[in-house]
Amino acid sequence: MRALTTIEELTKEQILHLVKRARQLKAGSPSQVPPGLVAANLFFEPSTRTKMSFEMAEHKVGLKVLPFDAESSSATKGESLYDTVKTLEAIGVDVLVIRHPENAYYAPFLGKVKPVVINGGDGTGNHPTQSLLDVMTMMEEFEELEGKTITIVGDLAHSRVARSNVHLLSQLGADLLFVSPPEWQAEFPILYSLDEAVATSDVIMLLRVQHERHDAQQSFTKEEYHARYGMNTARLEQMKQGAILMHPAPFNRGVEIADDVVEAPCSRIFEQMKNGVYMRMAILEHYLKEEMECE
Repeated sequence: MRALTTIEELTKEQILHLVKRARQLKAGSPSQVPPGLVAANLFFEPSTRTKMSFEMAEHKVGLKVLPFDAESSSATKGESLYDTVKTLEAIGVDVLVIRHPENAYYAPFLGKVKPVVINGGDGTGNHPTQSLLDVMTMMEEFEELEGKTITIVGDLAHSRVARSNVHLLSQLGADLLFVSPPEWQAEFPILYSLDEAVATSDVIMLLRVQHERHDAQQSFTKEEYHARYGMNTARLEQMKQGAILMHPAPFNRGVEIADDVVEAPCSRIFEQMKNGVYMRMAILEHYLKEEMECE
């Protein structure tokens, strides 16, 4: 089975190939996905950007897209994810994009099903397509990431985006800094001062505070978080010349980012969303062409 489940599966050469191909597609290069293929997007967690971005990418490369609603599927009757995937395989689906709250949800059926499986996010584990579109956005700005300082700020413990980006950016030679409340530090070596980081970073990547994954009790308010770890106008003005601001979204305005900073000149937040379509087109093309060539 051809699958993209973690960013660790990709070599540096494959990463650079996908970024190059996504940029070509953005510039108008025609898609090379074989005709007549069918996709289904199995999202068991809420999503706007990833789900709709994949749907747009699938339409743009010529895939037929079967609708899937987890709340009206047989999952509500206790059907396992494996059996759902096998059902869609049986009716002829060629590629499955899956988001699921369980880490490594794909492990039980890797190698047992025919459709290409693309991970749209698993629990707090991995989000490979997000990290690839993030790197595409950075490389549009800098071309090379070797020696660039990238600071990731926020809810590290619960962030699959952070984990995927750390591996990917390290492969590309970036220097990584982390800023977070200590209780959300997880395995990351953190700085405690965002003010220190903004002055030296080429990229500030903010993470969403994932309220839905937290206990009811936490040691600070939203206002206190914003004062210490949020990006505001004062911190924006301290960013180095040519530095950019990113966020995988959705963002909590007034928590990790001030309202008037979201669309600041150095913000690439909405460009990330645009790039998500082209990167996902490149991923679909890569894995579906590979699948057809192996048959």
